[in-house]
Amino acid sequence: MTSVHDFTVAAADGSSYPLAQHRGRVLLMVNTASRCGFTPQYEGLEALWRRHRDAGLTVLGFPCNQFGAQEPGDAAEIERFCSLRYDVTFPVLGKIAVNGPGADPLYDYLTRARPGLLGLRAVKWNFTKFLVDRDGRVIARFAPATKPAALEAKIGAALSAG
Repeated sequence: MTSVHDFTVAAADGSSYPLAQHRGRVLLMVNTASRCGFTPQYEGLEALWRRHRDAGLTVLGFPCNQFGAQEPGDAAEIERFCSLRYDVTFPVLGKIAVNGPGADPLYDYLTRARPGLLGLRAVKWNFTKFLVDRDGRVIARFAPATKPAALEAKIGAALSAG
């Protein structure tokens, strides 16, 4: 695999969701959870999506229950929560694992492309963010505590790059 566009993940309804459909767009990929201290970041992610989607940004949420069992719901519960609580309109896909032997191949790719601190590949917690350029290359990784508003400059640069 040479880019995120080579991957297909599960949509919330279980159907195939090829990431190739986002070729030519900048992607912000985030493992999410509904019962996490970082959950209010949904608001900031939605703001980024609304502000930059016409310029070519797509935010993709990947619900994950690997950290403190903070995403126990099924797809319908997650969708309802995101919509009612944070008015999320960006795609929130099927629940996945981001670490360990059951990790989704996409997250294996993302963490190989951009390891975390000290070169560690594992995703540390919910709301780890990966920024991907229009060609599907991972260009940055942000820690869970990094608020979406702090990504404005990097997103702007990626959108301007082509």
